[in-house]
Amino acid sequence: MDNEELKIEEVGINPVSTAGESSDLYFSNVSGQEDEKEKPQRDTSVSDTKKKPMKKKDNSVKGTYMFFIVVIALSMLCSVYAVFCMNDVLAITKTSSNVTVNIDDSVNTTSKAVDVLADNGLIKCKNFCKLFAKFRETYVGAPYEPGIYYLNGKMGLEGMLQAMHGNATTAETVRLVFPEGLTTPEIVDKLADNDVCGKAALLSAIESVDYSYSLVSDLEASEEVPYRLEGYLFPDTYDFYVGESASSVIKKLLDNGDTKITKSYRERADELGLSMHDVIIIASIIQMEAGNEEQMKEISAIIHNRLNDSVNFPSLGCESTKDYINNKVAPSLSSTSAHTADYYLEYYSTDASSTVVGLPAGPICNPGMAAIDAALYPADSNAYYFFHDNNGNMYTADTYAEFKEKVSVYAPYLNY
Repeated sequence: MDNEELKIEEVGINPVSTAGESSDLYFSNVSGQEDEKEKPQRDTSVSDTKKKPMKKKDNSVKGTYMFFIVVIALSMLCSVYAVFCMNDVLAITKTSSNVTVNIDDSVNTTSKAVDVLADNGLIKCKNFCKLFAKFRETYVGAPYEPGIYYLNGKMGLEGMLQAMHGNATTAETVRLVFPEGLTTPEIVDKLADNDVCGKAALLSAIESVDYSYSLVSDLEASEEVPYRLEGYLFPDTYDFYVGESASSVIKKLLDNGDTKITKSYRERADELGLSMHDVIIIASIIQMEAGNEEQMKEISAIIHNRLNDSVNFPSLGCESTKDYINNKVAPSLSSTSAHTADYYLEYYSTDASSTVVGLPAGPICNPGMAAIDAALYPADSNAYYFFHDNNGNMYTADTYAEFKEKVSVYAPYLNY
């Protein structure tokens, strides 16, 4: 009994005790499981808090990279723009190809002048050039001379503006003498040979530019006339800048003539029923036909007499007008010229066999004041014919019979 009770108690005690031990084990195990379960939760929590700052850091780095990329790109763009700006001003890598630029009266500010350069592809950074030119306005400011200019980027911004301003690129000057009777081709060649200006620019200025001088203000280019301003490039001694603009050179020649053709000359032309253009044509023929100034008024009288009797004398009978085309104009023509010498002869040849009635289409040289004076004030003569012997002596005749007789006596070698 005691043993059974004891056993029961032992059995009862043992489970309790075992349970207690098991419980201790169980709870220990549970506690361990809970710890294991909690650890990943804590790890996740810790992991989350650690990852969030890393994302911010990545975004910050990317933003920094983008900032520097933008800054570098903008710097490169600014650098490229700066290079273009400096190239426009200093012409570092510009080509020397000429560009024909036409300046008219509406280009009266530096800003408009820069616009013209930009429109012609001579500069790229227009706004910068305007700003630069504003600070240099003392040297390159308005007004700009109307005319045709041959410019190239190698001149740089200031050089091109100075050229349009009528100023030369250097201060070097050259003095040239243009004697009476020179033709436009001869004057152009002389200017070009002395580096005053290029032939192409001069010819463009002669043909295309509108000048305000009264003698030529209404003078239009004509298909019948090789050189529009022939007769008006006044002979004299001039000082030119080396590299002077073509328009400035031509204006200098025209200005001289315009001041010397006084009001009294113009009134005298009206009395004769002639325009000043007619007077210049007559004077140019006198200049080429006369051996000296003493012969000019007599030759003028013969020309006027024939003009006043076109029924009996439709032609002036002068060889000089044909010689002008054959000897002066023809050598200056090129394969690209608008017309041939034969074409111009139809409007200029006034010898006995020509079909030109009265005066030729235009002057045949640039006459001096003595010839212009003779054209306006001819001698009092009834002569209709004249000729020269080999010594330059001149003979006149009132009739053809008298003319033939004198030729046979004083110049039998002439083929009249």
